Amino acid sequence: MDAPKVTVYFDGLCVLCSTEINHYRKSRGSERISFVDICAPGFDPKAHGLDPKAVHKVMHVRRADGTLATKVDAFITIWSTLPGYWILAKTARLGLVRFFLNIGYHFFVLVRPYLPRRKADIYACAESPYCDIPGSDKRNEKNTNH
Repeated sequence: MDAPKVTVYFDGLCVLCSTEINHYRKSRGSERISFVDICAPGFDPKAHGLDPKAVHKVMHVRRADGTLATKVDAFITIWSTLPGYWILAKTARLGLVRFFLNIGYHFFVLVRPYLPRRKADIYACAESPYCDIPGSDKRNEKNTNH
């Protein structure tokens, strides 16, 4: 019997995010993880029990037991699932390390909307709060094509 899968919800339009996910996909044990692009056409966050705005702001992972992990806990879940990352997962659980990881993640969340984005059709990711960031390709496409 196969081990239950962890589901990782990631922003496929974020260059940094998708690069990291592609790294995890190539890692040993990645067959135990289902990777879901939240910006793929047809993705419905509500069908996955996710808040449409929150899933675009912070990392979400559905654990094998059905519980939801977000932010740093989401990464710890990924690292715990992939055998090559067990030391990172164990270290990240330590109080002081977790504290600083949470601070770092908070700052990443603030700058992520301004990081480079992949091109997408104008209807992809309509629920994303980042589609209306001033100067983003998404906003410019909406304004020039409609």
